[in-house]
Amino acid sequence: MPEPIIFYDIPGKNVSLKGWSPNTWKTRYCLNFKGLPYKTIWVEYPDIEAVMRKVGILPVETKEDGSPYYTLPAIYDPKTKTGLAESAAIARYLDKTYPDTPRLIPEETDALHAAFNKAFLTTFSPHLRKLTIPLVAKHLPPRSEVYFRKTREADWGVAHLDDIAPPGPKRDEAWAGVKKGLGVIAGWLEADGTDKLFFTGKDKIVYADITLAAYLIWARITLDQSYWTDLVTWHGGRWGRFMAAFEEYEAVDEGEDAIL
Repeated sequence: MPEPIIFYDIPGKNVSLKGWSPNTWKTRYCLNFKGLPYKTIWVEYPDIEAVMRKVGILPVETKEDGSPYYTLPAIYDPKTKTGLAESAAIARYLDKTYPDTPRLIPEETDALHAAFNKAFLTTFSPHLRKLTIPLVAKHLPPRSEVYFRKTREADWGVAHLDDIAPPGPKRDEAWAGVKKGLGVIAGWLEADGTDKLFFTGKDKIVYADITLAAYLIWARITLDQSYWTDLVTWHGGRWGRFMAAFEEYEAVDEGEDAIL
């Protein structure tokens, strides 16, 4: 039996919420969708750079000060002795290395997937992040929570994460932005006048669908249940049906904690 792929993820503080990050969910969905055996290594935020350096996985980009920026998801595949980070790069690697599994990015859609990612990050993600980022910290283990609060408060330019979208007009505006963004995406899916559930057709999941599902499961995990109950009624109940199609790919293995 082949050795499992090692999948590096960021843990929540309890079993039911251990897998929570939208970016790492993209890779977990990809692995589950392809049916590839893998094992999760849980890496707390302050340890990501040290763990990535230890296993030889390169940074994904450079910070403004010129230092390397390490982030998750990442994988190490013992079959090819390859380690890499960044969810889209991982999806392309898995397609190339395991061609007998369901393809995530069909060749003819590669450029469209790149364009989709840019559009998605400006249409939907910014509004959801205003609501989820303040709540993520509460789901993290203590060391990760301290790190997350410090770095995200600096990123957002706020004294406290709760200042991003406090109850009242700012939070209402962010939630309205989430609904509007999903309305735009629904329009993309219905562009030809038919009611498609997925981006390439009614029954074929691709990486663009996985990207959307990863953000929606993030919303489901972090937001108050009343928000999710509201969301799944939007646009004719489309998003509830959409996420129901991903339930079989939501398995989260026990894994083990990273050792420095």
